[in-house]
Amino acid sequence: MTSNFIWYELLTTDIDAAAKFYSHVVGWKVVDSGQSEMDYRIWMAKEDGIGGLMSIPAEAASSGMKSCWFGYINVPDTDKAVAEIIAAGGQVQWPATDIPNVGRIARMSDPQGAGFYVMTPLGTGKSVAYAEGVPGHCSWNELRTSDGAAGLKFYSKQFGWTNISNMDMGPMGTYHVFSANTEGDIGGVMTMSPECHSPSWLYYFCVDNIDAAMARVVSAGGVVTNGPHQVPGGGWIIQGVDPQACKFALVGPKV
Repeated sequence: MTSNFIWYELLTTDIDAAAKFYSHVVGWKVVDSGQSEMDYRIWMAKEDGIGGLMSIPAEAASSGMKSCWFGYINVPDTDKAVAEIIAAGGQVQWPATDIPNVGRIARMSDPQGAGFYVMTPLGTGKSVAYAEGVPGHCSWNELRTSDGAAGLKFYSKQFGWTNISNMDMGPMGTYHVFSANTEGDIGGVMTMSPECHSPSWLYYFCVDNIDAAMARVVSAGGVVTNGPHQVPGGGWIIQGVDPQACKFALVGPKV
């Protein structure tokens, strides 16, 4: 089975401020999930739930966890996936847990330290969280790691992803583009630059006007750290940091 990203979750130090920032910048509506045991909110792109938002758990915060985005990768059996990831050199950040009416999840890290979730969802519906070119949805999944080739090999083995093309980025090395099943190319893997502190995933959310979105980032208290740059296919990207110091990225056209 080939797996894909099916959910995008922000863990943050200030849930209300983060909800306000991304609603303004990306255009999401934020709704309560209805979970009685915790304050968990849903990012809505029009009528589609594409991800979630929650405060960093107290125990994780006390251990130094900072605001960050996580992607959820669907698997047919969470416990089996956890065992295989551990055998391949990954680690458990949060053990496999059943979420009522949602599915079974576990938070993992790959051998280089980048974090992600695996999830066996309940039901048979298809996730639309990743939908290239659709405003409000994720349009690209990028892994920046200490060893791009090793990272690509790990995820390809665990989730059936295929390296479909490579781009020479000069001093930055090779950019490996990967696909998931029939979804086409859904992301890339690269060796991170020296200024990056640790391996991580960066998710590019689609907006309908990159210049207008960039202005909204600044007006809402965020910082644009890179871009805008045009990428293959004609789109434009920016990378930034939100007011809670969490890295994020946007992609869209110049209008």
